[in-house]
Amino acid sequence: MSRVDTWVFALTEVSRERVPIVIPVSKPSEGAAGKTGLWRVFKPIINKDKCTKCFMCWLVCPEEAIKEGRDGFPEIDYTYCKGCGVCSNNCPVGAISMVEEEESG
Repeated sequence: MSRVDTWVFALTEVSRERVPIVIPVSKPSEGAAGKTGLWRVFKPIINKDKCTKCFMCWLVCPEEAIKEGRDGFPEIDYTYCKGCGVCSNNCPVGAISMVEEEESG
């Protein structure tokens, strides 16, 4: 499962012609400027026993910090995770818990 870099939408004009509109989706930048996880206070932890691999967490993550791991489960890139909790709040089965950064080791 890979993220689409560009979303293409069709807009119907008054003339009923389909006009494509291309909207770029930004990806995390390289280097220290793009590492949004440096100031995180809470960290999401995925319980693979509860996870159903629906990837709702991936869909709602504002930082694109969730990828598909080698085992097929969501995997969090903590370099870019800012600990906002959106993934945890939107997980339909409660498989993601937020813990304090120091507790997670």
